[in-house]
Amino acid sequence: MAELKDLPLREELRGSSAYGAPQLTVTNQLNTNENPYSPSEALVRDMVKAVEKHATELNRYPERDAVELRTALADYVSEQTGVAVSVDNVWAANGSNEVLQQLLQAFGGPGRSALGFTPSYSMHPILCAGTQTEFISSPRDEDFRIDEEAALRDVEKHQPDVIFITTPNNPTGDVTPIELVEKIIQAAPGIVIVDEAYMEFSASPSATTLLEKYPTKLVVSRTMSKAFDFAGGRLGYLVADPAFVEAVMLVRLPYHLSVLSQIAAIVAIEHKDETLSTVAKLSAERERVVNRLEELGYYVVPSESNFVSFGRFADQHAVWQGFLDRDVLIRDNGVPGLLRATIGLPQENDAFLSAAADLADTVEMVKR
Repeated sequence: MAELKDLPLREELRGSSAYGAPQLTVTNQLNTNENPYSPSEALVRDMVKAVEKHATELNRYPERDAVELRTALADYVSEQTGVAVSVDNVWAANGSNEVLQQLLQAFGGPGRSALGFTPSYSMHPILCAGTQTEFISSPRDEDFRIDEEAALRDVEKHQPDVIFITTPNNPTGDVTPIELVEKIIQAAPGIVIVDEAYMEFSASPSATTLLEKYPTKLVVSRTMSKAFDFAGGRLGYLVADPAFVEAVMLVRLPYHLSVLSQIAAIVAIEHKDETLSTVAKLSAERERVVNRLEELGYYVVPSESNFVSFGRFADQHAVWQGFLDRDVLIRDNGVPGLLRATIGLPQENDAFLSAAADLADTVEMVKR
């Protein structure tokens, strides 16, 4: 049997590791930032009806440009953000990762670069490697915020073709103020992709409020995986000037969204009120978790997402194992001193906090 090293792999991919979180069988799985609430019975019932209706059409290719789905997404974005957008402003793909990949295919590539404020979403450099786009790291400050002076200095120094701003940030959960987002857009020589995968969990304004002002620079990336209970549906989208939609159409694969993906997402959007009601529950649970972690003496990064990052541990992987030994799976993202826990159902959060209490007096913390 051949090994990866035996294959004629592109040189820049050698030594790389595939993206992925541990998939272990535990009672309390709090490592992948999914919404823990299952779709409602009404949603499932309507989805089954829609699939049954369209099943006889599976011998035909899907609607290539997903116009009905994009129209539904545009209506949702307009309502959720207060920014009026139309079908022409929205593009949809198989998860926001594919949206980001398409943007890099169109605006990155050999001889071009992308800058990200790290630690941040670990798929950004992986997608850059896959599109032969140089990834440049601009480190956040010791509290995991984007340092305005350092950020603008790095933009000026590196002149990146693409800039990623993840807000709320993953894996830390903090929000970048919209005023700083705008300053970075103004300084950017190329395009700025604001990754808002967790924005429904935040009270902060969406970067879509800046789209009219910066039509040739700004793209907002979003997903249905988190707030919509739809991680298994794999549906992401971007909101931008129509010219950006034209750009990604140049690189998208033909018929990239299946009939089943499109109709399932449309049904999920139709049930958005009941689905998004879980956001308030998760936000309240997040505050309960944060308060208890701080009572136990942990450092917690301020979060406006459906997870919390906490520490500061001398050996975060040993602490990760301690949680796993107590039947709680959380995420070690490789950020020195930090671990990340998804906000789950109340009983899952109770199990997490019980484990955190058990470990509080035994783990070594890094002094600031």
